[in-house]
Amino acid sequence: MAPTLLIEMPLCDVYGFAQEIPVQSPISITKFRRSARMTCEIQTSAASFDGIVIHWYQQKEAQSKVVDDGFQASKYMAEKVPRQKTCILTINDVIPDDTATYYCAYWDSHCGRNSVFGSGTKLIVSLFCSFPPISNPDKVTSSPASSEILQKRHGNQIMYVCLIEKFYPEVIRVTWTDEANKEVTDNIVKGDVWKPANGDKYSIGSWLTVPAKNKDKNYYCKYEHESQHIQKFLKTVLPLC
Repeated sequence: MAPTLLIEMPLCDVYGFAQEIPVQSPISITKFRRSARMTCEIQTSAASFDGIVIHWYQQKEAQSKVVDDGFQASKYMAEKVPRQKTCILTINDVIPDDTATYYCAYWDSHCGRNSVFGSGTKLIVSLFCSFPPISNPDKVTSSPASSEILQKRHGNQIMYVCLIEKFYPEVIRVTWTDEANKEVTDNIVKGDVWKPANGDKYSIGSWLTVPAKNKDKNYYCKYEHESQHIQKFLKTVLPLC
């Protein structure tokens, strides 16, 4: 789906600008009613940066393009920092409806004014420890419905698979620890969070591979999710068919 034009930030035109892809951080997690701050860096000379016309776009999930005729000046603010070749978008007083991916883009006046988009920053509005209280929190956050660790031996290696399913929102932190409660960081593959096409909750998988000689050692998968104010360890190991 195409994004919605949110803010146009004109910085005047200049010719001869070499096309650069705007650099954005992938995610911004902001508490309810706080201010979200997103950056857009264009890696070019300061003189060229001063001559770019920058726009901010908003794209909500499963919505088609709707051009916004204006924006609330008290809600959205854009500013440039020429010394850092960065444009900053601030969204004040965020609410769950602000959840979306925000793209910065510029018009390349040297190439027919085609828009060059950044990769986008996904804004997640967190309700963890927020106020005012939510009247029906079950509609907003949901702890994982199921979680388990599977294992499979292949040759001289053992693979552990940690599956965490049906949680909301999608922000979750998954780590592995050994029996000494020391975090394991080597030979780990973290999958992307996914959501089925007909569902509204998310799942994630993480894989740990260790030498078969460590078969008698214990490895634990731990996740932290905002729907639970605690860290949960998964210790049960089931065979992976």
